[in-house]
Amino acid sequence: MGQANMIRCMLRDEPEHINIHDVWPAPAGTRTKSVIDALRAVVVRHEALRTTFPHAPGRAHVPGGAPSEQAADGAPGEQAAGSAPSEPVSGGAPREQVVASAGEFTVAVLDHQELPRDAAGYAESLAREARVERFRLDRDFPLRLLLVARSGAPVFVALAASHAVTDVSALAVLKEEWLALLAGDALPPLTSLSPIDLALEEASPAGLRKSEASLRYWERIIRGGPQAMFAEPGAEGTEVRAPQLTLRSRRGGRALALVARRTGALPSTVLLTAWCALVAHRTDQTVCVAAVPTSNRYHPRLARSVNTVSQDALLALDVRVPTFDALLRKAWGAALNAYRHSQFDAVALWEMIGRVTHERGSVFARDVVYNDVSALPTTAAEPASATAGETPDPGGPAAPELEFGRGPEQVLPTRILTFVHEIEPAIRLGMWSDPALFGPGEAEGFLTGLVRLLEAAATEDVPLASLTEVTGVRPVERGPDWCLVDGSWTSPPLVAEMLGKALGGLPVHVTAEGGPRTDEGSDGGPYGGPDSTAHGPALTAYIAAGGTPLTPEDAHTALMDALPGHPGVLAPRRYVIVQDPPVEADRSSAWLRQRILREGTGRNRRM
Repeated sequence: MGQANMIRCMLRDEPEHINIHDVWPAPAGTRTKSVIDALRAVVVRHEALRTTFPHAPGRAHVPGGAPSEQAADGAPGEQAAGSAPSEPVSGGAPREQVVASAGEFTVAVLDHQELPRDAAGYAESLAREARVERFRLDRDFPLRLLLVARSGAPVFVALAASHAVTDVSALAVLKEEWLALLAGDALPPLTSLSPIDLALEEASPAGLRKSEASLRYWERIIRGGPQAMFAEPGAEGTEVRAPQLTLRSRRGGRALALVARRTGALPSTVLLTAWCALVAHRTDQTVCVAAVPTSNRYHPRLARSVNTVSQDALLALDVRVPTFDALLRKAWGAALNAYRHSQFDAVALWEMIGRVTHERGSVFARDVVYNDVSALPTTAAEPASATAGETPDPGGPAAPELEFGRGPEQVLPTRILTFVHEIEPAIRLGMWSDPALFGPGEAEGFLTGLVRLLEAAATEDVPLASLTEVTGVRPVERGPDWCLVDGSWTSPPLVAEMLGKALGGLPVHVTAEGGPRTDEGSDGGPYGGPDSTAHGPALTAYIAAGGTPLTPEDAHTALMDALPGHPGVLAPRRYVIVQDPPVEADRSSAWLRQRILREGTGRNRRM
């Protein structure tokens, strides 16, 4: 399922967005023959590196890929599905995999008399450049290997990898094994599932039941949770160019260890809880919905699998509790529930999301991604040491008390992406955030606030109502026009503006009215479909159609087509169509006095 998921994304997305890369520093004294022998050994050892995906030639448009990984400045980040390329890509989606028993692969040796002063940055640029070309699924070896040498002595292996057979965890395993072979160590027997073994397990009756349970779990969140964590002024577009901000903090590491000792919780769970609490506080949300992708390797047979297991675990943590400790007690169960439901058929998942969001009148935004790779055997895909031939030790005794670093920008379809590389003895993480929502000072303030929250929780339980005072992070100010509708923040004037544009400039008035209810419109059927519940006020749109033969279905379809990239816009629950606008077009009572031509939910017509 992970392979099928990533292949659809590879056929849909630009290769530099979906391929991944890494840089492996070669230990001093390593010979070129040893590097290549070790690479050959891991290729023989792992079926994934000898796997291709034959498929019929042609041009295929691949719809609705699933949540997937994207590399972000050397640290694999996450990419949301949602937008397909404007032109279809070559090759149909394959349905089988073939494992070669023999073959050849190429290592390009780039030998230099002298390397640039920033040798690590040079190797990083080579690996990034290797990502740009699309991997041909039916024939290509899945690693593009560049051996960077100085006067014949290996210094780095810079590589790009096909996401069809590897993910960040797989690259971490490969790097660890490659270094072990260079050191002369024997590798232990394989105990993890191979890609074919995993496919067989997923296709079994038990595997199919697990996938179906995952879809039901996701549907509960998609149907009832906030459709966008960052539904607020300034949040626009489906992709943002986000700068990298790196935090290194011994203060944070010490505080994290103290919180774990005081509460008896795992440090990784403590950090996840603090991060969710702060994100929910900053966004003024009652639930933190976040993708936690690497967590689907929680099973021992998947932990060290060289394969792509790239499917989101979707965490929904309700933060409506009085204190940090109470939230921490909930977080472990919520995270485990997310991990257990991270195996699914990606096509079925996005069919469900399309159906539910059409009924709900929303677009699910994968705004928040949290990827804790600190437990991986080695830290994959992060900048190599600035000193050639040395292994970086960024979190050792010399780690600063609290320091920020900056890196290049990365185009991401998320609002905030966090990679946790290390949690002891120091916290080291990278964050990419939408600059329209987080200015440079605000991004640093957010991560400083995370450290302050851990320090406060190190000695006593922290009331969540005091987060602004404790962390210095303030909730977003949305303004009086914003309100909570069906669990999501929205702006009725913004909805009216967008609906009017979608309908070619027709006059529109949108109001939030009423409380919990299930509407029956002239088009029949309850809003939201079976088992749907509506929360709080509902949006009603009044439309002056004039001579246009407009129906509620036409209005809903037009607005849904315009919704992507506008997280503050939800479709009205009810469309009321009149002939002409009232004189007082900004007053709901005036619209109610107009003769109604048609009304309904508009949900009968599928997108």
